[in-house]
Amino acid sequence: MEAPPVTVMPITSGTINMMEYLLQGSVLDSALESLLHRLRGLCDNMEPETFTDHELVFLLKGQQGNPFILRARRSLSHPTAPWHLRYLGQPEVGDKSRHALVRNCVDVAASHSLPDFLNEMGFRMDHEFVTSGHIFRKGAMKVVVCNVSRVLVPGNTENTERMSLSHLVELSVLAPAGQDTVSEDMRSFAEQLKPLIHLEKIDPSKQRH
Repeated sequence: MEAPPVTVMPITSGTINMMEYLLQGSVLDSALESLLHRLRGLCDNMEPETFTDHELVFLLKGQQGNPFILRARRSLSHPTAPWHLRYLGQPEVGDKSRHALVRNCVDVAASHSLPDFLNEMGFRMDHEFVTSGHIFRKGAMKVVVCNVSRVLVPGNTENTERMSLSHLVELSVLAPAGQDTVSEDMRSFAEQLKPLIHLEKIDPSKQRH
């Protein structure tokens, strides 16, 4: 049985092929409120956006080399919202002068048949998880503070388990290629969050969710 056709729309910000500048860190649950208080004082939105998302990581294995990875994400807080399909390129870690990790990022909104479509294309789901937390914004910068939970029964987002007693913190900017000055702005912002949290340039290829 063929999967229903998938509808893909560009995200509202226009250009979808962008570079993501990223710094990451983690904060213990016991220090979370102190960090949120600091972010409320530094960011444009004193009251952050809240979210709960379900993300599925799909792999397409070829004859040789690393598998091709796509990420499908949906909002559990807003079930009628479109899914998002995301591709993250290999990080450009060679330039030591950059204060942030830089990688290509393509993000499009899609219809709810996205997982079926990816399966029909030959992709297979590798793992899935649920993230829940807060989003702060400071100009073009976005700060995500969230906990990450593994899904214990495939597809059942009601049956999850926290992966750690800490919250993941990501400071990111989406910008056209060549806008490396944003990494300096990110470094300056990250300095203001110390000693509550130390945001670093971490190579995700050396991590596994």
